[in-house]
Amino acid sequence: MVRVGFVSLGCPKNLVDSEIMMGHVSRAGYVLTPRPEDADVLVVNTCSFIDAAREESVDTILEMSRFKSAGSCRRLVVAGCLVQRSRQELAKALPEVDAFIGLDELDRIVEAVRPSVERESWRSGGAPGRSTALHGAASPRHLSGPAWSAYLKISEGCDNPCSFCAIPSFRGAYRSRRLGDVREEAERLAAGGVRELNLIAQDSTAYGRDLGFPDGPERLLRSLQEIEALRWIRLFYLYPNRVTPSLIRALADCDRVVKYVDMPLQSGSRTVLQRMRRGGSGEEFETLIGRMREAIPGLAVRTTFIVGYPGETEKEFRETLALARAVEFDHLGVFTYSHEENTAAKDEADDVPAEVKTERQERLLAAQETAARKRNKAHVGRTFEVLCEGASDESDHLLAGRLATQAPGIDGTVLINDGTAEAGAFVPVTITEAHPFMLIGRIADAA
Repeated sequence: MVRVGFVSLGCPKNLVDSEIMMGHVSRAGYVLTPRPEDADVLVVNTCSFIDAAREESVDTILEMSRFKSAGSCRRLVVAGCLVQRSRQELAKALPEVDAFIGLDELDRIVEAVRPSVERESWRSGGAPGRSTALHGAASPRHLSGPAWSAYLKISEGCDNPCSFCAIPSFRGAYRSRRLGDVREEAERLAAGGVRELNLIAQDSTAYGRDLGFPDGPERLLRSLQEIEALRWIRLFYLYPNRVTPSLIRALADCDRVVKYVDMPLQSGSRTVLQRMRRGGSGEEFETLIGRMREAIPGLAVRTTFIVGYPGETEKEFRETLALARAVEFDHLGVFTYSHEENTAAKDEADDVPAEVKTERQERLLAAQETAARKRNKAHVGRTFEVLCEGASDESDHLLAGRLATQAPGIDGTVLINDGTAEAGAFVPVTITEAHPFMLIGRIADAA
């Protein structure tokens, strides 16, 4: 009996890759363990999005390598984006690793984890390049999260020319999964108990274009809407310049599709957006979001911004700050710009000082705290459907849950201080108290 442990880093798209690898390993008869100290084989699925993610990946690999000398681990496997991007460099720098697996080799994980397999061919491998793989409904998956919630990846790669992003250089060109294939996987997940389905891609608004139909996202939502066992369907990663009136109608019409969009805007300055090779402007984004909120009452909007992009002036940053204040986003994340290899922006001078980037990040987050407090206060006294996720980390005497407008892991939580419910249950909760990133309430029919 060989026990295999997985560590998955980075975004939900990476998590799906990890779950597919776990599915292959489990189907082959290996035993999965969440405890690295008990594992005979450890697999680290890496992220390579920005410098901080690469540093975390290397630190995690080194941390897991210590179990080869201090625990039962006999083999260490490293997979994912960082391998696809920098395989040769990793092989030279990390002799502790027994096997490297790129994005196009994930279905070979069973071979790679065998403790008896020789190292050298798995360490050298091929040169880095753009991935072409695309998993399908036939790929096995072992869900690593709660039984009622799952991510579903609808495509791979990206064709957008964003100057700051290296993802197309290793994840490859955009390639959509067939609608029927996505539907088949969604039905299987629903039959297994999944009630919350989170649709992910590098750009969800591009779904289907490479297959010949420009209304791909709408077709997808209307198809998944027919799966009665699903309660919440959430669409992530909309590219703002491709949000069409028909997509807005689909978001409004489909009652299983939650009133939530994740739409990274990156900046509110037209000139910065031009240099980012994205287009648009703060005024256009404000108009779009206003139109969406009018068509979809109760819509929650999440976005992300990058501050300190090369050449960003104080005036340009203030345009982003003004957009955040005008729109009052429900949820907002802020990245400080960092130079990345294989990007167009790498040729520009990284000329915004680190302390200025941090200060701008803090100003945006302060504006968001004000907006979040205001928007959350509007919930007090109202009753919402909440997905209960079990005991809170804050206290065993509290339950934790989420509104449909709170995506897992990133958008805050609802603490329930009166009433009981099973984990995975959808319950009516009356909000009694609001904080910027947390709501407190009681189950509506609690005695």
